[in-house]
Amino acid sequence: MDSTSELDLKSNEEIIEELTKDLESSCIRADENSVSGKDSSKLNARNDSLPKETCERVETHIQDSQEPPDPPRDFVDEELLKDREIGLSENEKETLRHEAEMLKNNGNDLFKSGEYIEAISMYTRGIQTCPLAYSKERSILYANRAAAKLKCLEKESAILDCTKAIELNPGYVKALVRRGQLYEEVEKLDEALEDFKKVYSLDPTHTEAYHEVCRLPRLIEERNEKLKTEMLGKLKDLGNMVLKPFGLSTNNFELQKDPNSGGYSVKFHQNPS
Repeated sequence: MDSTSELDLKSNEEIIEELTKDLESSCIRADENSVSGKDSSKLNARNDSLPKETCERVETHIQDSQEPPDPPRDFVDEELLKDREIGLSENEKETLRHEAEMLKNNGNDLFKSGEYIEAISMYTRGIQTCPLAYSKERSILYANRAAAKLKCLEKESAILDCTKAIELNPGYVKALVRRGQLYEEVEKLDEALEDFKKVYSLDPTHTEAYHEVCRLPRLIEERNEKLKTEMLGKLKDLGNMVLKPFGLSTNNFELQKDPNSGGYSVKFHQNPS
């Protein structure tokens, strides 16, 4: 009876104050959230108001409208060249071959004058011009471009051009020698040896190929021994880390080779010297 009377006696002001006492703090929090997430809220609101299919079409359009990255300056689209040549007559192909020959000669002049970047561009134009049917001419253009790239220290790219030249003309000694030299420069000694072996098989009088076929196996063996030593060192460090909690190290163990079987056995030393 008394509590009901008290509720009845509350003024309008008191009731309003009670209902709105947390409103101010709620508004502050909502305002902070709206500032930090303003863009995403608007975006979500817009997305929520659209059908799902529409949103998917918009996203697809945005992705499709993004410009693809520019191809490398030495890119050659051979599929495009194939399509181009479908309707060409033999005379038209010969005309293009002649144009490619002129571009190659211009590239050679630029190379001789030390303008290697321009030479690369000229050889690329020649490759793009020369019909695919002229494999030998195209292989020379690739090999020449590789030489220009080498001058620009683009070794890996030059290797790719040499490889293309060799694919077009497997007996191209000059391209094989150049690729062998490049392989050695990037420390791919096994690949270099294979190229010089190929050159020597094609031309047994090739002095450089003979010299490299004799020299590279020794370098490969030295490299392999160095790698083996480094690997054993890392394994020893790992073994010491594992054995340390037991008061041991790899010095407690010795590998002994059986002269009869060629196998190895492990001998344990309690107190290694």
